[in-house]
Formats: sequence, structure tokens, C-alpha cells
Amino acid sequence: MTVHLQVADGVATFRLDRPPMNALDVATQDRLRELAGEVTRRDDVRAVVVWGGEKVFAAGADIKEMRDMDHAAMVARSRDLQDAFTAVARIPKPVVAAVTGYALGGGCELALCADFRIAAENAKLGQPEILLGLIPGAGGTQRLARLVGPSRAKDLIFTGRQVKADEAAAIGLVDRVVPAEEVYEQAHAWAAKLAKGPAMALRAAKEAVDAGLETGLDTGLAIERNWFAGLFATEDREIGMRSFVEDGPGKARFS
Repeated sequence: MTVHLQVADGVATFRLDRPPMNALDVATQDRLRELAGEVTRRDDVRAVVVWGGEKVFAAGADIKEMRDMDHAAMVARSRDLQDAFTAVARIPKPVVAAVTGYALGGGCELALCADFRIAAENAKLGQPEILLGLIPGAGGTQRLARLVGPSRAKDLIFTGRQVKADEAAAIGLVDRVVPAEEVYEQAHAWAAKLAKGPAMALRAAKEAVDAGLETGLDTGLAIERNWFAGLFATEDREIGMRSFVEDGPGKARFS
């Protein structure tokens, strides 16, 4: 397997394992889609960490594999490529990317599918596809622009340059920069904390934000309103409000 799944204390870890650089070949893409579906269905998974290991997150697509594909082959494959990454982005639970070393091309696009990104001080991120005469094809032109804004996204995509962790944090490409040896520990801690939270409310929050970004304000407010009202039918809402009234804020233990 090129991606391993480990589950402990409500947190699933997707561990990329395709030495030496975790190149995202077709088999790895398909495995990511498979695992995204599995953790979506599993009640014992409440949050997810995507991790490439201590040395590298993912240095991009498998160029040797792609080089042998002609136009017809890529037309047939490109939707599956995007669908694999979209499956990760649409996991209805909190997802954090633990980024060490290189996250380039498809690796950067995979990190963009997470809700939160923790990067090592030695991390380098970028979309170098232009240097191959291509553009990002796994969501980079869309998710990157939504995250950092169109001008910054165009700078990275047009030039193909790599950004170090400090610049990535400054432009909002990553959310936290820590020593390399702490990346997975902190990512897991972030996920584990949320794994103890109200599962339906977290799902509602994620889907409201993500769906709202794809539409106008009025429609986004309607999405929020429907989720907000719907949560009044959940046990977690009863637990949270009862705990607040009886014990004060922040002490609820959700089922």
C-alpha cells in the first residue's frame, strides 16, 4: 500500500509511503479516494491527519508515469485525479495536513484539501507545473486562489516558485509553523482535540463554510440557517446547552 491508515482515539492518519519522495501516482490517488470514503463512513473516526512522514510530505505527481500518457489518456484520467483529491476535501470531519519537507504540485494540492495546515520549519510548498509546460490539475488553480487570493495564487502558479514555511504562513498557505520533529505531534493533537467535540456541529460548520464559499452571500446564509436550525434536533446540542447552564462554558463531554 502506498498510503497506510491508522486509527487511534478517534483520529485517523493517512500516512503516505512511497519512497523516496511520496510521488502521487495513479495507485496512490486511488488509494486516497478509497480511504477518504472509508473514514467518512466510520463512526470511530472523528478527525483526520494527512502526513507524509518525517522527511517529505509529497513532492508532486509521478512525472515518469505522466510522461507516458498522451492527450486521450489524460482526458480519461483527469477527472479521476481531481475526484481523488476532492474526496479528501469533502471528508465531513476535520482534516489537518502535517507538512514536512516538500509539498509540491500534487503534494501542495493535497495539503490544500485539508481544513488546517501545520508545516515544519523546513517545509517548501509550491505549484511548479508551469515549469513542465502544464498547469495544476488536481485543484490547485481553484483551491489555492480561494485560500490565498487570486494574485498570490497566480504568482505561485505563473512562476512555479517554491515558498518556504515562513512565507507560506505569511500569505496564509499554511496556518502554523513548528519544528520538524513536532509536526505530526501537533497535527495529531489538533485533530484529537476536535475528535472530542460535537461531531454533527463540526460537520455542519465545515459544510456551511465550504459550500458558502461556492455561492453568493444570501445562499450561504440560507445554508448556515438550515444547518443551525437542524442542530437543534441533535443530542450534542442538548448536551452542550445543558452543560453550559449547569457547569459553565467549555466543559461539555459529547457522545
